[in-house]
Amino acid sequence: MHMLSVSQIQRNLHQLDSFDIIEVVDKKRNQTKGYFLDSTYKPLIEKIIHQKEQTDSDLMKIVGIVNGTQEVTRDSLRDERLGKYV
Repeated sequence: MHMLSVSQIQRNLHQLDSFDIIEVVDKKRNQTKGYFLDSTYKPLIEKIIHQKEQTDSDLMKIVGIVNGTQEVTRDSLRDERLGKYV
């Protein structure tokens, strides 16, 4: 995997063409900002995202049944959990 900074990508956008996966880093803060994947990986990524969303949806249905409400969201669960510590 090749690493490029944000400024390198801005100056030389054509560098993205020669690699499949690039780690985009912020050199000033020494942080990874994200990853660039070539468009050939799009079907694989969409499949993984769909599987994750389906799993999340199934889990939220189970949580809704256990809590007795169907309107359970991740935000409401997080707020409920954090409210216990305030």
